[in-house]
Amino acid sequence: MKLSILDQSPISPNETAHDALKGSLNLAQLGESLGYARYWLTEHHGLSNLASSAPEVLLAYIGAHTNHIRIGAGAILLPHYRPYKVAELFNTLSTLFPNRVDLGIGRAPGGSAEATNALSTQYLKQVWALPELLEELLMFLKDDFPAEHEYNKVAVLPKPDVQPTPWLLGTSEKSALLAAKNGMPYVFGEFMSEQDGKAIVQSYREHFQQKNSNVKPEVIVTVSVICAETTQEAEERAVKSLIPAVQGDDKAHKVLEFDQLSEREKEMLYEMKRNIIIGNPNVVKKELQSLRNKYGCEEIMISTNTISYEDRVQSYRLIAKALLA
Repeated sequence: MKLSILDQSPISPNETAHDALKGSLNLAQLGESLGYARYWLTEHHGLSNLASSAPEVLLAYIGAHTNHIRIGAGAILLPHYRPYKVAELFNTLSTLFPNRVDLGIGRAPGGSAEATNALSTQYLKQVWALPELLEELLMFLKDDFPAEHEYNKVAVLPKPDVQPTPWLLGTSEKSALLAAKNGMPYVFGEFMSEQDGKAIVQSYREHFQQKNSNVKPEVIVTVSVICAETTQEAEERAVKSLIPAVQGDDKAHKVLEFDQLSEREKEMLYEMKRNIIIGNPNVVKKELQSLRNKYGCEEIMISTNTISYEDRVQSYRLIAKALLA
């Protein structure tokens, strides 16, 4: 099975953002040594527990300290930016790290309403315009604007020998159809969606329009996983890791134990656990194999967020040993 890593650069308690960013580098290097196919970084803004606000910067650092694992964004939130600048950034990364760079595109805000407004004064308008923004970005990357287009003579420099590979990320049929229309590979966020993922992926395959002979329908399914030596350990780590999430940044008095949570917070925690694969290596292996069979996907991308960096690393190690050895 082809597996990849989706990293959010979480900041563990008693650690700094610097520790988290160094941890992301270490995780990418570990993933490369264990046989993971890709290492992608998310984009989040104004969240005190995540250090991944500028994935394009961190990718340059990680690319310079790894050798062959594919690196990419999962995702650059295009409504915040002009396509030309995104194309320049990822052409630069592709020039530095030939044939290793992926450009995942998403439409989510990536943070609070206030952070969104600080990034973009017309975010909602840009969300509606995402199909046009995406088309423009793809034309910049391919350097194939029509002769009459105002950007026909605008060069995206540097120009790499191998273009970054664009992917579209989403959780609905709308995103799947947009990826299909543009002949792009698609990433379905299974861990963030309550919709019929199998039908969404099938719709993508059925409507795929081949724009380039080298690009065929390709699907990555992203899941949240916590793996430990025993299922009980994995359950305990999942609960401990979700407690801060159900309390939120604005709660004055934090608690550390499940029994101290309110009934509403416990319900929220149980609901969040439903979207995580939790178990020992055999349990996780069966669940991931089942998902691959369900979606018929080429690859599964794993997001693991635990309160402890060591637990996160162990989870990826155990999964690799069970499925990549």
